[in-house]
Amino acid sequence: MTVLITGANRGIGLALAHYQAARGETVIATTRSEIPATPSLVRWETLDVTEPASHRALAAKLAGLPLSRLICNAGVLLDRNQTLENGYNAELWAKTFAVNVTGVFLTIQTLLPNLLKGRGKIAIISSQMGSTTRAPGGSYMYRASKSAALNLGRNLATDLKIKNIPVGIYHPGWVKTEMGGAGAEISVEESAKGLSERLDALSLETTGCFECWDGRPYPF
Repeated sequence: MTVLITGANRGIGLALAHYQAARGETVIATTRSEIPATPSLVRWETLDVTEPASHRALAAKLAGLPLSRLICNAGVLLDRNQTLENGYNAELWAKTFAVNVTGVFLTIQTLLPNLLKGRGKIAIISSQMGSTTRAPGGSYMYRASKSAALNLGRNLATDLKIKNIPVGIYHPGWVKTEMGGAGAEISVEESAKGLSERLDALSLETTGCFECWDGRPYPF
């Protein structure tokens, strides 16, 4: 089984690469920057999810390769400490959506032939902050982008069901990463294990689900 993980150079993505490789999967991990030290089974490729040319280059390298799983993990949080009165400038909005939404779509679009060949599954890493039911305020760019990623995943699930490709959308938990902070609730290893189990369980019957890393359904 071949798994491709975007944004895998650190945090949850790197933990997912380690976990998948440790259980014997062939792992293709992407990064737009420095390649970290990883198990020898991990194959590293360069991908800037915001750049169509980068997607085309990756598609050429992977032409004809069946993918059994695609984990769209690449994401940014750029509105930390922004204020409603004078923050959240247009450039930050554009960068946030380019990675967290457009980047997800371009990745899936680019690798669709590989997924069709491998009868694959897709995981989109969104966030509980993308829920429109929970609206505690603040973090407008991140919340809006993760809500858009959730909506994107739900609609892709409808269109890809007829192609036998299930799509799951997942909240990875509040994780002890650079983004989540040291005071977060769970480790990257716990998150990676839980997300992998969610993807194991994903089927055409559950496509379009929005779940936490531990399997709890999350309100849209």
